Amino acid sequence: MLETSARLLRLLSLLQAHRDWSGADLAERLGVTPRTVRRDVDKLRELGYPVNASPGTGGGYQLGAGAELPPLLLDDEEAVAVAVGLRTAAGHGIEGIGETSVRALAKLEQVLPNRLRRRVSALGAFTVPMLRGAETDTVDPALLTELAAYVSQGVSVSAYAARAVVLLKAPVAEAAQRISPSAGVLEPVDERTCRLTAGAPDLEVLVIHVLLMGIDFEVVEPPGLTEVMTRARDRLDRALDASGS
Repeated sequence: MLETSARLLRLLSLLQAHRDWSGADLAERLGVTPRTVRRDVDKLRELGYPVNASPGTGGGYQLGAGAELPPLLLDDEEAVAVAVGLRTAAGHGIEGIGETSVRALAKLEQVLPNRLRRRVSALGAFTVPMLRGAETDTVDPALLTELAAYVSQGVSVSAYAARAVVLLKAPVAEAAQRISPSAGVLEPVDERTCRLTAGAPDLEVLVIHVLLMGIDFEVVEPPGLTEVMTRARDRLDRALDASGS
């Protein structure tokens, strides 16, 4: 038998996945008695979930709409779809929703497993909105993710002789507005930072590329990038000294 907390999550997941459940069906799914189901439903109500109950032989339980938004349970596919949708809203300048989308995306990406973060990053970078009404074949999201990641890696990293990884001091949604998919591969780290993997003909060009992003960063690899940055800093210092600045 599931422990109480795990059983509550399972019960909530069942109520979200199906419109109507009889008490007997829920009891069978959870491996408990109908009386335990009634107690668990009461606990969900105490947590803010509006679970409606219909009496009688044809009655059952339904998850309704309440006055406040309770926490939601999402499976992997649903979480990826929501994150990609929020990224699209955040990056397209929709009045009144862009900033809110960034905040919601930061909360969601904070709890996403790494495997889902990579999928969201790839799908968000290489999908474009389609015109409504167009007749198109559907595409397997897993295949699209694998293809988007392959293309991104090839265009922005693998095609170049030099490669670098830097930690950007900005949320991935904000960084994505400044860095195109052809300029590097972005991966979220937490709600305030993300990782950029980029390529260039040489490390000197990479330094310029990273500086022009306008985002604070720290070098992860290679160590040689730090050495090139130090030489560039010294060259700038000499130029400033010569100009009297």
